[in-house]
Amino acid sequence: PFQHLEKSAVLQEARVFNETPINPRKCAHILTKILYLINQGEHLGTTEATEAFFAMTKLFQSNDPTLRRMCYLTIKEMSCIAEDVIIVTSRQVSEQSGAAPGSIDRHQRARLGAGVCPGPSSGALAQLTLPLPSRVTASPLALCPQYHALGLLYHVRKNDRLAVSKMISKFTRHGLKSPFAYCMMIRVAGKQLEEEDGSRDSPLFDFIESCLRNKHEMVVYEAASAIVNLPGCSAKELAPAVSVLQLFCSSPKAALRYAAVRTLNKVAMKHPSAVTACNLDLENLVTDSNRSIATLAITTLLKTGSESSIDRLMKQISSFMSEISDEFKVVVVQAISALCQKYPRKHAVLMNFLFTMLREEGGFEYKRAIVDCIISIIEENAESKETGLSHLCEFIEDCEFTVLATRILHLLGQEGPKTNNPSKYIRFIYNRVVLEHEEVRAGAVSALAKFGAQNEEMLPSILVLLKRCVMDDDNEVRDRATFYLNVLEQKQKALNAGYILNGLTVSIPGLERALQQYTLEPSEKPFDLKSVPLATTPTAEQRTETAPIAAVKQPEKVAATRQEIFQEQLAAVPEFQGLGPLFKSSPEAVALTESETEYVIRCTKHTFTEHMVFQFDCTNTLNDQTLENVTVQMEPTEAYEVLCCVPARSLPYNQPGTCYTLAVALPKEDLDPMCCMMKFTVKDCDPTTGETDEEGYEDEYVLEDLEVTVADHIQKVMKVNFEAAWDEVGDEFEKEETFTLSTIKTLEEAVGNIVKFLGMHPCERSDRVPENKNTHALLLAGRAEECVGAPPVTYLEMSSRELVPIAIDRASSDSQSGETPRSTTPLTTRAPSPAARCCCLGCTWRR
Repeated sequence: PFQHLEKSAVLQEARVFNETPINPRKCAHILTKILYLINQGEHLGTTEATEAFFAMTKLFQSNDPTLRRMCYLTIKEMSCIAEDVIIVTSRQVSEQSGAAPGSIDRHQRARLGAGVCPGPSSGALAQLTLPLPSRVTASPLALCPQYHALGLLYHVRKNDRLAVSKMISKFTRHGLKSPFAYCMMIRVAGKQLEEEDGSRDSPLFDFIESCLRNKHEMVVYEAASAIVNLPGCSAKELAPAVSVLQLFCSSPKAALRYAAVRTLNKVAMKHPSAVTACNLDLENLVTDSNRSIATLAITTLLKTGSESSIDRLMKQISSFMSEISDEFKVVVVQAISALCQKYPRKHAVLMNFLFTMLREEGGFEYKRAIVDCIISIIEENAESKETGLSHLCEFIEDCEFTVLATRILHLLGQEGPKTNNPSKYIRFIYNRVVLEHEEVRAGAVSALAKFGAQNEEMLPSILVLLKRCVMDDDNEVRDRATFYLNVLEQKQKALNAGYILNGLTVSIPGLERALQQYTLEPSEKPFDLKSVPLATTPTAEQRTETAPIAAVKQPEKVAATRQEIFQEQLAAVPEFQGLGPLFKSSPEAVALTESETEYVIRCTKHTFTEHMVFQFDCTNTLNDQTLENVTVQMEPTEAYEVLCCVPARSLPYNQPGTCYTLAVALPKEDLDPMCCMMKFTVKDCDPTTGETDEEGYEDEYVLEDLEVTVADHIQKVMKVNFEAAWDEVGDEFEKEETFTLSTIKTLEEAVGNIVKFLGMHPCERSDRVPENKNTHALLLAGRAEECVGAPPVTYLEMSSRELVPIAIDRASSDSQSGETPRSTTPLTTRAPSPAARCCCLGCTWRR
């Protein structure tokens, strides 16, 4: 009835408040409209609100209880908008037999003792608004509704755990009559259990479990929900709650069925085995008339179903997928994606189901969710690659979404050449050149070039197709075709790898800024790409989209990256002029003190071509001191020479400041930790006024040692095609060594530690170790600041035979002799020059 309300019309109607006699029914309806507008976010001006507010006060002349209640509700909403509202507050206080707080308290006590139900309820609720010392402390359970009384008692005692425990013990022992009170007590008991680390031997847990046998369904569900939400609950402890929820699944009430299946869905995320007993009841809910219940039942079954039940589940899902909205379909697709990771051997059945869904009608978000799921299956399961690519090829034959078409073309160019029969994908890709608009055609040209760059047999045919694309109507398509054609005709692996397969690894925003700066300051020197910072992490567009294609409009101003912000800050320091472009900043600041100490110091390491700058962010936590001329002195080592220190001029209480230390960084030997000492001048100050003494004294503060690692000299580089990058470097710079990893017990741990230590980027998802594998190849790519040309790449092969604990490795000769087996790992690196890269890596790894 209020769908098309207008504020001005409602305020005009409010003039009825001034009529005599008052029409209670009509005035209450207008007040309802005003409340509706306010709660819908309609803005009332101060003048408008004040006029309506004072017009409302005349309605207190009426004795109609409904109208007076509506007046108070509306006044409460408008009190923060209108002016001079204190007049109503004064009237309310005077109506309660006196203006003093003590009188109000007596009035509240009288309401608690009233015989009619609304009286004690309103009295208990009013008590919650009073300051804690003014609240009623006597137990009002015998006089007013238990739900409100329990709420009042809990809020009075909630800061006293012992008092709350006594209250729970008292009322659980004597029993409660109201189901609402039981629900309140269950919530209070659950909160107490969480604070006690969820001890299952507590009488509170026994009370909650006993409520599972209550005659009221509301209480039973509240108890089951409380048990499910307890942290660290085992499957055995969940069993009684799951049994109750299983009964609710067959309830004739839709609300109970929805609550049960929603809670079971939550349980299935952590304890899928505990919900397995409910699978039959959940399967019956798949055909429920309420589609929300059916969707939740399906997603729960997908989390709890066994591998043998997947075929049956897929048939059940297909029967109702056309009846639900795209929003629910996306939820189902996400559940199927999780199921693919759980049962990779069922990829064929799941892939066929996803492809069937892909051919049906649907919006962009729904189709994108399916494409994401298929791509994730392809990346996780090598056996599903060709099937998945074939399905995606058929999809782009009739795909109306440009973003999805270009993404699939990018995937075909990346994965297609590695399949057993890559030529079968060329027809689908070239069809896009013939039939689609310019953005998709450009993506198809790039995909064709990647096939030609990796397959010599197909290269002549690819060159013919690219020559046809040179005559395209669109500039982007023609330019790409011309560029790729000239590169491929050279028939050089290094060119193919650098300009087709892997592309640029620089920061695109950084490249834009560098080119703009180059045009603003004309120079005879050519633009140097080495001055552009590298992309710190691969962006989503680099991973999924065809490189320079902009499927969606880019923002006019690209936000600066963290490294670019550091570059600008350091360039503003006069002492750092001439250091050149910033190569790398450490991803995280290193803490050199504890967070609770009087001085908190964190260090960020900035690496340049021949120098390192150490940025120390300092905070003074003493309110009676001000520090001046703060510097961090670093003890010189054989590898480093400290050139200068830039002090923080002043460091007042709790105001962060920054000082710098510049060092020449030419590490030829082991990178030993450097001792750090903070030196400063202390001036005492008055904490209240902030006045500082003129005279001070010198002081110093010992910091933790600072370590410079290999990762500080290497920037991550993303290589989409690692094999091409490896071939690009060449065999002449290959170096192979074997290293001992004696403290590492698993392949996963070895991979994580090596990636962190080297600071390089894992390629082709090689940082994920497949299950039940005894060997693993880790592919890493990075660039060192000494060799700003071609980046070094690392191929690391590990075997778990030596990495497993000695007790398991019964067959090894070392275990028979009782000695700890040595873990050896062959490490092969390639770099542009052995002196620039391999020396540093070899020394560090030997240590």
